[in-house]
Amino acid sequence: MTPSDANTLSSQVNAYQLRQLIRQGEFTCNTSGYASGYVQGNVVILPKDWAGDFLQFCQLNPKPCPLIAMSANAGDFTLPELGQDIDIRTDVPGYRLFEQGNLTQEPTDIKSLWREDLVTFILGCSFSFEEALIADGLEIRNITENKNVPMYHTNIACKRAGRFSGDTVVSMRPMLAKDAIRAIQICSRFPAVHGAPIHFGSPEHIGIENIDSPDYGDAVTIKAHEVPVFWACGVTPQLVLAQTKPPFCITHSPGKMLVTDISNSSLAIL
Repeated sequence: MTPSDANTLSSQVNAYQLRQLIRQGEFTCNTSGYASGYVQGNVVILPKDWAGDFLQFCQLNPKPCPLIAMSANAGDFTLPELGQDIDIRTDVPGYRLFEQGNLTQEPTDIKSLWREDLVTFILGCSFSFEEALIADGLEIRNITENKNVPMYHTNIACKRAGRFSGDTVVSMRPMLAKDAIRAIQICSRFPAVHGAPIHFGSPEHIGIENIDSPDYGDAVTIKAHEVPVFWACGVTPQLVLAQTKPPFCITHSPGKMLVTDISNSSLAIL
């Protein structure tokens, strides 16, 4: 399915139906704006002997790496607590294979790469809180413009855990200052999917030199009187993995998430 074809797919398709389209190779686009109401997750898959350090890294860095699930045993490729018939090998629109920290493949199916020592981690994704922002009347520019959310490397250091260390990646959504304040209030209720923004305003203060040139995703329009609002992003592990250089690791492609059967509303803290 091309991006233009994807535009005709109703955002009301449920999570299970979307995963089936992905599994059949009929949907390979970014998942932002699709399967409305369901939690989307970032994916990190590591060998068992690296999994303990990564689990600790998530626990020490809950803003960029909010852990919502992990496989029960090494080699498991199902995640029954997240949804019906999930197969992590086929149900993500795009994957990235890293070997010794280098990106070597970007497949749409990882059955041929699967190993019995692999452990899967699913991290909360900012796409989930977008629903709450839209429900409150706030525009999400990347959805309006049918683009992947822009993401940037920053100079905000994560806390080290074992072999894992690195800087935070952020996603950005432009807003008027009054809307940014409202976004902080809304997203504070969703700590399992990155929570409140970690910065808004001057991008150079967090090490971003050119707001019009994201490191991942697509540039979006920033209108007059709007400020960029930055959330910690689940692409952070991909930057950390490139620096830490495990011998083998699989992640999702930026913007192409695992869509679960968990409702976004169930994650809200009232």
